[in-house]
Order: sequence, then structure tokens, then C-alpha cells
Amino acid sequence: MLEKQRGVTIWLTGLSGAGKTTICRFLETELRRTGYKIEVLDGDVVRQNLSKGLTFSKEDRDENIRRIGFVAQLLTRNNVIVLVSVISPYRAIREEVKERIGDFIEVYVNAPLEVCEQRDVKGLYKKARSGEIKNFTGIDDLYEIPLEPDIECKTNQESVAQSANKILNKLEKLGYINSLLLPQFHNNHSRI
Repeated sequence: MLEKQRGVTIWLTGLSGAGKTTICRFLETELRRTGYKIEVLDGDVVRQNLSKGLTFSKEDRDENIRRIGFVAQLLTRNNVIVLVSVISPYRAIREEVKERIGDFIEVYVNAPLEVCEQRDVKGLYKKARSGEIKNFTGIDDLYEIPLEPDIECKTNQESVAQSANKILNKLEKLGYINSLLLPQFHNNHSRI
């Protein structure tokens, strides 16, 4: 049985198609399997349920991130590990949320724009390039890369397991998880 769990928000930021959701799902599976309390706040799901009606203007994007940050803060405060998977393109609002939450690990999920476009199963980049979608991050709206992320996952150079293990290593180092409870952790750990 787990000893008392500490809450933390793991904030995965990066371009659409960089691999945020994929890494998030891997982490969720690994941590749930060993009994950790996990909640996932995925950008697409949040937009449908918590931020419906917000546009993609800078003001509305910032409001969306504030709402996600508020929920993440409540969960973190209640000793839940929160996995947040959102583009969150603007540095200042990411910093604001980080300050508010405190127990916060910023993960820059980094993949070149060309790679993200190749992975684009929803066809969003194609629509953005043709002008059907306006203010699309990476095309006609900027993405401000984190200056000092806690972790950088280069998803065009490493496997999902390698990226996820960087995060698990950090969680262990900071005392949020006990790696002895993650059997897969040690098997993949040596591949990093």
C-alpha cells in the first residue's frame, strides 16, 4: 500500500502533435497501475467541458490556461498527481500558473514543426496552412518555448518510454513517487 501521496502538477507543453498526450497516457498507465491517485487534464477535453465558448485569441487562451491551472491547483493541494497536456503557447501564463500551484514540473515536449505536421492525424496543420483555421500555434500564432523547463522531451529522438522515464526520474528525485513501486521503471530506466 502507498504511503501518503504528495500532490504535484506535471505540465506538458509543446506544439500540437509534439507527443504531449501520448506521454501523458503512458505516465497515467504506469502511475495508476501502482496505486497513485492521478487526474489527467487534456487540452482538448478541457476545451469541450470547462472552456467551451472560449476562442483562440490570446486573452481566451490565457483564460483557458488559468482555468486548467485552477483545477490543477485544487487537485495538487489534495495530494493528487495531475497530468496536464496542453499546448499553452505563452510563457507568461505558464509562469503565472506555476507560481500559483507551487508543486509544479514543467515538461517541454519538443518536436520540430515538420515532425508535428507529419504526425497530424486530425489535419489541423493542413487546415491552418490553407487558412481554414486562424491563430494556430506554430503557423500563424507563436509558441514561446520554455526558457528553463524542468524536463525536455525530444520526441523525434527518443521513445515514448524514454520521455516518460525522464519524468518518472524527476518525480522520484523530488520525492513525489517511490520508484520501487514501479516495476517497469527500473527496466526502462537504464535505456535513458
